[in-house]
Amino acid sequence: MQAILKALHEARPDARVELDHDSPFRLLIATILSAQCTDARVNQVTPSLFRAWPDAAAFARAPLHVLEEAIRSTGFFRAKARAIKACCRALVGEHGGEVPRTLEELIRLPGVGRKTANVVLGAGYGIPSGIVVDTHVARVAGRLGLTRQTDPVKIERDLMPLIPSAEWIFCSIALVLHGRYVCQARLPRCSACPLRARCPSRDLEARTLSARGRPRIAAGRSRRRTGPRPAPDRS
Repeated sequence: MQAILKALHEARPDARVELDHDSPFRLLIATILSAQCTDARVNQVTPSLFRAWPDAAAFARAPLHVLEEAIRSTGFFRAKARAIKACCRALVGEHGGEVPRTLEELIRLPGVGRKTANVVLGAGYGIPSGIVVDTHVARVAGRLGLTRQTDPVKIERDLMPLIPSAEWIFCSIALVLHGRYVCQARLPRCSACPLRARCPSRDLEARTLSARGRPRIAAGRSRRRTGPRPAPDRS
């Protein structure tokens, strides 16, 4: 694992959460919105969202149908709007409108699970509470042979003893970015992967291309596109 961490630091020394935010509260709302949605889309929605409702009290008072329309483009907007309002009501009623600083308090908030709590504590407060396990991290951890689990909580339990707690925040973000841009679901970029030497799945790109009847692209080379770009990985 030390070699993997070293390679991640070298590849992404400035790794940071790609959700735009200027406070733990706004990171919390953005993270709730990011479920089944790209960070880029969330970043398009949140500026006007926070102008309309700048804090927890404002969200708690927001008419549900108006909030739904404001976040419609992020998908699952009805469920997300209900979760945001309920979460903000709890923040106002139980925490004076402030985002708590413990995992136990955060996961008691409506709409907040371990993944969201770990994102907020790590990137919002700099508190290493655990490992963020989203679909990207789950995929990367499985391909690296770090876990055989598919449940996010069980994956986190497997990863935490392998990674020093001082690295939990960095590693969580770096693994998300690695899965998003390199170890992608449909076609991993094994030929350009900084973890290739330590990865038991390092021939997956070649096998995937072979199965599709396409030649392997050598590392560092590009190819001309003759068709439309593939849809972004939204897993």
